Formats: sequence, C-alpha cells, structure tokens
Amino acid sequence: MDKCYDAIVVGIGGMGSATLYHLAARGLKALGIDQFEIPHNMGSSHGLTRIIRLAYYEDLSYIPLLRRAYELWAELEAEAGEQLFFQTGSVDMGPEDSDVFSGSLQSCVENDFAHQVLTSKELTARFPGYRMPAETMALYQPQGGLLVPERCISAYAELAKARGAAIHCGERVLGWDILADDRLLVRTDEGRYITEKLVICGGAWAYKLAPQLAGFAVPERQALIWLAPKRADWFQLDSFPVWNAQVEEGRYYGLPEFNPTGATPGMKLGRYHHLDETCDPEAVERGLKPADEAILRAFAERYFPDGAGETLDMVVCMFTNTPDEHFLLDTLPDAPQVSVAAGFSGHGFKMASVIGEVMADLAQTDETRHDIALHRLSRFLGQA
Repeated sequence: MDKCYDAIVVGIGGMGSATLYHLAARGLKALGIDQFEIPHNMGSSHGLTRIIRLAYYEDLSYIPLLRRAYELWAELEAEAGEQLFFQTGSVDMGPEDSDVFSGSLQSCVENDFAHQVLTSKELTARFPGYRMPAETMALYQPQGGLLVPERCISAYAELAKARGAAIHCGERVLGWDILADDRLLVRTDEGRYITEKLVICGGAWAYKLAPQLAGFAVPERQALIWLAPKRADWFQLDSFPVWNAQVEEGRYYGLPEFNPTGATPGMKLGRYHHLDETCDPEAVERGLKPADEAILRAFAERYFPDGAGETLDMVVCMFTNTPDEHFLLDTLPDAPQVSVAAGFSGHGFKMASVIGEVMADLAQTDETRHDIALHRLSRFLGQA
C-alpha cells in the first residue's frame, strides 16, 4: 500500500536535511529519502569543515541570504546544544582588480560590514602563515569562519525526526510520476509513496532525478588535501582565517587546522574546478591520482610554505556546477509540485540553513519571502 505524505525530500545532505527540518517544524508530514547513510562521504556535503563568510564577491544579492543563514545556524546550535560554527575571520585576496578582492570589498562597503584592507606585507605581519605575491590585496572580515558539515547535517536530521519526520536511509529513488489528481507518486527500490509536494536536493544526482536540469547542474570531480603545518601555531583557528585566493594558477580556498574530535588535522585546501573533470556521480573516479596531490601541493608550497608539510589526507568529492555558478532554487515549469535545489557550484553549504527555509517555503506555498530571482531555472530555459 502506498504511504502518503505532505512532502518528500530526496537527498538528505546539507540542503535536504535543512529542508526536512523546516518542513517538520511547520507541522507537515514529511519523509526524507537518501540512497546513502546520513551523513556520508559520497557527495558534496562532507570534508570536516566548510567556509562561511559575509564578504561575498559572487553577487551582492547573496547578502540577505547570508544574514539569514547566520541566524539559522545560531538557532540550530542552540537547539542541538553543540557548537557548529567557529569564527576565525575570513580573507579574500587577489590582485586589486580581481573579482575576489574587489567584489568582497564592495560587499563590505555597501553593507557596512566590519572589514580591513591589507597589503600582502600587512597580511603576513598579522597572519604569518600567508606568503602571497607583493601585488596581492586582502580583505579581512572578522565574522567569517567555518561550519562542521557532518554535524550540521546530523543535527538537522535528528531534530527533523524529533518533530515527526520520517527518514529512510539506504533507499534509492528510481523516479516519480504525476498522478491524475496532481499528486505525485515517488518510486524507490524499496517501495512507493504518494506526496503532495516533492523537493529534490540530490546534489550531483539532481539531473538524474529531474531530467529538466540536464546541462544546467553538471557534476565535477574535486579533490581536497590536508597538509601537516611546519609551524603549527600559525595555522590554528585563532591565527589563520579561512580564505579565498585568486592567483595566476586559478582560484583556491582553504581552512585552518581543526581537530576537535580526533578527526584529520592539518591545513586544508582545494582548488575551484580542480582538474576540470566533469563526471557521472555513478562513475566518478574516487581514487586519488598523482595529479590531484601535485596541483594542490604546488600551490601550498608557493603561497603557504610553512603549512606545506607532509600530506596527511586527501578526499574526493563533487561540485555540481551551473553555467553561471549561481544556485538553482525553483519549481519545475512542467511540474510545479516539484521543487529543486541544485547546482551549488562549490559555494553553497554555508547557506544550507536558509536554503532549507526557502525550499520549505516553495513546498508549502509555492513562493518565498526570500529574493531568489538570481536562482530561478527560467534564466536557462531555451538554452541548449
């Protein structure tokens, strides 16, 4: 017999766990389905630490979402009874005319965020771990920091269950159909479910769950590295802000050592669009290749030489990129009962808390008080 729900969320990672929580908190009968365990390391919401920052060069329209995200992360910490956000400050740096530096400075000036502009020499004097080129300009914003993604996901999932949501792990969604009464039939390898609304938060699998996203939510293989600092005191939470850097080799990001529970220590860093490898999430190369380490180590040895000791760990994950690298948050034009959160392009986790609120809004009322004009699917419709 088919079980009936007000809403079903597919994918219980960063976005899906927050969505399920918000739906359950509003009293909806909700089901979350994930093909893996919660949390897991098969998608895009793992890696021990994630950057969160207010200085946002990607687009100024993200700022209201970020403000609300900070509020909701604090609420989650209070309800879960554990620290999930660690304030380190953030540094966005590059040549003076680079998107990273100039865009971050603009976001701080226009929104009256506390900030400091530092030359490369001033940056190193304040935070000795950095060794950037002389022409580098840095924007320091004190409210940046890191989130603990696996614990954020677990907290949202646990609190959703406490509010009555059901969660099915290890169950794979095979497809969905619109019924004659406009409800939806969701088919899995374990059963069938009827729901009023469906929310797809499938990460790299989003285009397989909603074929309308093919070409607009494209998975890409990524690799991350943790290196043993040669000067450990220069790479701690209180001495090494999270950072984004635009340099001649590309755009990179990194975080300080973080080892509160025996997890992998070391300075963490990655490269946006690592080796430019698009992939199928079912067949992505999860093993590590010599080139994965080489490109990350070469960057670290040049710009963070005192942090570039032995390799402690490496992992593979996936970005899911849109053509313009802005998220997709919308209902499907031919199936308004279905909403999608996809294409986070490597910078979405920090906003998972507010994206959960947005997606719960769309599932409940088909609209949201948040400005998501930048994220509508319609901007891509008609493109090949």
